[in-house]
Amino acid sequence: MSSISILHRACLRLALLPLPPLRARATALRPPPLRRHLHLPHRSAMSTAASRLSHIAAATGAGGGAAGESNEPPPAGPAAAQEDDGLLSGDMGYRLPPKEIQDIVDAPPLPVLSFSPNKDKILFLKRRALPPLSDLAKPEEKLAGLRIDGNSNTRSRMSFYTGISIHKLLDDGTLGPEKEVNGYPVGARINFVTWSQDGRHISFTVRIDEEDNKSGKLRVWIADVESGEARPLFKSPEIYLNAIFDSSVWIDNSTLLVCTIPVTRGSPPQKPSVPSGPKIQSNETKNVVQVRTFQDLLKDEYDADLFDYYATSQLVLASLDGTVKPIGSPAVYTSIDPSPDDKYLMVSSVHRPYSYIVPCGRFPKKVELWTVDGKFIRELCDLPLAEDIPITMSSVRKGKRSINWRADKPSTLYWVETQDGGDAKVEVSPRDIVYMENAEPINGEQPEILHKLDLRYAGTSWCDESLALVYESWYKTRKTRTWVLSPDKKDVSPRILFDRSSEDVYSDPGSPMLRRTDMGTYVIAKIKKQDGSTYVLLNGMGATPEGNVPFLDLFDINTGSKERIWESDKEKYYETVVALMSDKTDGELSLDQLKILTSKESKTENTQYYLQTWPEKKQVKVTNFPHPYPQLASLYKEMIRYQRKDGVQLTANLYLPPGYDPSKDGPLPCLVWSYPGEFKSKDAAGQVRGSPNEFPGIGATSPLLWLARGFAILSGPTIPIIGEGDEEANDRYVEQLVASAEAAVEEVVKRGVAHPDKIAVGGHSYGAFMTANLLAHAPHLFCCGVARSGAYNRTLTPFGFQNEDRTLWEATSTYVEMSPFMSANKIKKPILLIHGEQDNNSGTLTMQSDRFFNALKGHGALSRLVILPFESHGYSARESIMHVLWETDRWLQNYCVNSASKADSDSVADSENKTLSASGGSAAREALGPEGSSYLPRSLL
Repeated sequence: MSSISILHRACLRLALLPLPPLRARATALRPPPLRRHLHLPHRSAMSTAASRLSHIAAATGAGGGAAGESNEPPPAGPAAAQEDDGLLSGDMGYRLPPKEIQDIVDAPPLPVLSFSPNKDKILFLKRRALPPLSDLAKPEEKLAGLRIDGNSNTRSRMSFYTGISIHKLLDDGTLGPEKEVNGYPVGARINFVTWSQDGRHISFTVRIDEEDNKSGKLRVWIADVESGEARPLFKSPEIYLNAIFDSSVWIDNSTLLVCTIPVTRGSPPQKPSVPSGPKIQSNETKNVVQVRTFQDLLKDEYDADLFDYYATSQLVLASLDGTVKPIGSPAVYTSIDPSPDDKYLMVSSVHRPYSYIVPCGRFPKKVELWTVDGKFIRELCDLPLAEDIPITMSSVRKGKRSINWRADKPSTLYWVETQDGGDAKVEVSPRDIVYMENAEPINGEQPEILHKLDLRYAGTSWCDESLALVYESWYKTRKTRTWVLSPDKKDVSPRILFDRSSEDVYSDPGSPMLRRTDMGTYVIAKIKKQDGSTYVLLNGMGATPEGNVPFLDLFDINTGSKERIWESDKEKYYETVVALMSDKTDGELSLDQLKILTSKESKTENTQYYLQTWPEKKQVKVTNFPHPYPQLASLYKEMIRYQRKDGVQLTANLYLPPGYDPSKDGPLPCLVWSYPGEFKSKDAAGQVRGSPNEFPGIGATSPLLWLARGFAILSGPTIPIIGEGDEEANDRYVEQLVASAEAAVEEVVKRGVAHPDKIAVGGHSYGAFMTANLLAHAPHLFCCGVARSGAYNRTLTPFGFQNEDRTLWEATSTYVEMSPFMSANKIKKPILLIHGEQDNNSGTLTMQSDRFFNALKGHGALSRLVILPFESHGYSARESIMHVLWETDRWLQNYCVNSASKADSDSVADSENKTLSASGGSAAREALGPEGSSYLPRSLL
């Protein structure tokens, strides 16, 4: 579950896309309004710990619904929702929100940008708007934690591109004329776009939907970048991509290694009409196996056979001249990673025995080393089934993990092995050991120890034989360290470069920028000044008490001295360094020839990209994207600061509608949307994150949409749950939650922008959990709530949730006190529950909302449950999203805009509860609609 406050800033950050370790990657930027992405053609050169851009997820927003219509006031006023048509709780049919919201959501999406390896060309990958519900309604198999479209043999619900165009990036930084890629079928759905290493070709997949709304299989296509002409890679029309795990990877400039559906594969296995026996799981060996609440798991042997059927691939070498060569035997290959010198393949696969209690990521895993033409060399590891990874944070799988190629060497492997059995509760030193060895050891040489770590290994950034950075961290203490190593110089001892708290954003020194090598890998860039001194470039977010001020520093690894060579504007704009553009040659880069790509935005100006060159630091605008929602271009945004009663400093983003004047218009109805976070330190919890100058990104279900309906929006007010020292944060969850909410409400009321009786609260996932708890424990603050895709009964997640790693039996009182389900009798304010019928997020089963709603209804609470057919944890179909917005708008109009005063509503609620109790509950059933009315049937785990 990810923070909604981060989600709503998604278009204001750049993020490395979650890519498998393939060879040639596309460098891509996704502009606003939804989110921006940077595709870097990078391999294992940089760990996730080294990336400053990897913490952003897709932008999502608010949802809603309504109930108790027989007692609710009619809509009124100029901003009232559309007429509710006498809806009962079981009525069906998708609705549309008011036009001012529709227009924002239906705005055409901007393209994704993908840079060539040499940074001299850009692909514009065109997208469609929201998908129709029919896309989600396609049949899918739920197997081993995956959702599979059996017709296309891919993960189900994949988004796609609708077209590709190419622009040259001219020497002056401007874009050349557009060139359309052509030759593929009209209406094609395009995926898996990658550049060849020399940038002369791109590969991509094409699928065409068949009749009866069935997905077509994926075929691999190749396009010549110079001409734009595209053609199928395989001459045979019977060779299709298997994209359940890996897809394809460039081996060299003219050859791809492709995961294909075996041509000899027959029809899917048929489910037996009569089972061969009962389903049995046994623990007669008395193993301690604790697992989180995973979903979509294998259920029986038939599911296991079906998983094998769809996930098994045949690897095929395919040249651009049409030559095709199958290599290896069919297997469930999960990743294929060529060595930097293109001589070897590191091939990973999973195999039986499978598990019914954990997803495929924990199945037995084999990693082998092959020659590039498929000849087996040796087995690197064969890890057993990992059902017993402890739930304690920082626990890991036993055996070799994080096996990768050194980015600065032709064919050197490195990996890490735990010394504590993977159990974070075991005290041992060292805890992890990092090893490395040649792909083919000579004369029986043993793996070399690169470094020993007392915390948990968190990644490596390579530079050359004299420099590598190794990262380690520990969740319980939030400690993080960066080590400096000379990997090939045995006489130089490792030393700590940075030793700090991961929560302390003010002390974050930044992460090293990477450059591309001739081998196509990415390593730490070394920068040389005219005096001959050498530095690395540290790219940081620059958190300060006034907000983030991103920077670029020249940093001397040996002395620790640094020189700031670039910094974001502080007054009006928010700028970030996106990528190093002057990395076309090996060796050290001259500072005088430095070229970087930056982004620039403000509160009212959407993100654009610029090239900046040294020594003049000349800035050239590359893009000119239109404002995604001009009707809100003049909205008001302010990062506000206030204090909780225990002294913790809090922040939030306050948004006000265009043209609002508090002295003339008075206080507004207000929607508070947030997501709690855990901290070990009060000081760290009070630090400012984000920038007051960031552009307000508005996703398809963002709470900011209600600016168009005249609401004040308090987005992402910090709600830190702090456990200092040996104290666990969740032991005082409710107390700190309520204190944070009280401070936020007091602040917006004191400012005169929010009406004290018309403040609603909402959130998604853990934010929904927060919402329900606030209505139960702080009813004096809010007039109603909107809770989407939440988990409300922690006894249904007994082996941990969110960042809680104690079990129900170890922290019973905490689990019970945190569960709003246990306080359903205290909820007197209207609450709207929304949930995807096919939610596959760990812990947030649809059953959570079902049972919570039943508990609320059992106590006469004014509530409504909306179940969205085919939707998962986040919502994607246009029909679903529009209906969520309609439900939310209707709820906010009826129970926030038109709400009675707190005193009156509390009096009415007390009176209603007495009446319902005296009448045996029949009045409640009449008010809320017939019990058991017509929701779509669904199976619950």
